[in-house]
Amino acid sequence: MEKSEKLEAYYEQEHPFRDGIAHLRQLALKTEAEETFKWSFPVYTIEGKNVFGICKFKSHFGVWFFNGVFLKDPKKVLENAQEGKTKGMRHWKFTALDEVDDMAVLAYMTESLENQKKGLEIQPEKTNKVEIPDLLHAELKKHPTLQKAFENFTPYKQKEFCEYIAEAKQEKTKLRRLEKILPMIKDGVGLNDGYR
Repeated sequence: MEKSEKLEAYYEQEHPFRDGIAHLRQLALKTEAEETFKWSFPVYTIEGKNVFGICKFKSHFGVWFFNGVFLKDPKKVLENAQEGKTKGMRHWKFTALDEVDDMAVLAYMTESLENQKKGLEIQPEKTNKVEIPDLLHAELKKHPTLQKAFENFTPYKQKEFCEYIAEAKQEKTKLRRLEKILPMIKDGVGLNDGYR
């Protein structure tokens, strides 16, 4: 399926928030952003940089601002996407179409585009020391090609994989996460590449 077909399918698919996301799309199309489709949802970019996205979930829909931490947020509506982990991304959630304030949403979208043009974006932390969890270490030792693929990642991306496993509290969760990341490592895909 072509990117444009996936984009249209996203907006046309039966969903409780179909009208809400279609409305947000109309606002987004009033900006100078380029409409694309990444990671299974519409993303709006400028100069090739991800600026905001329109998302739908079971209990809400909304706009993700990739570097929303820099928005002034006069309405105090932005939430950290994942408290304690997410540094830049902020989310404006809605549960009904009538909650959408067109002027405000458009202002936030426009400000996020202006911020991107100014170069306001969170840079990944520089890190050198990587502590590899035992489960991952054992797999890397067993498979030299996997070890080589892991070593090809920057220390920052290696650390993301390691923390992903280490942060799981239960052994079964650690194993499930390990199973998820092994093909990614093999294919040279970073854990959070989809969000960069």
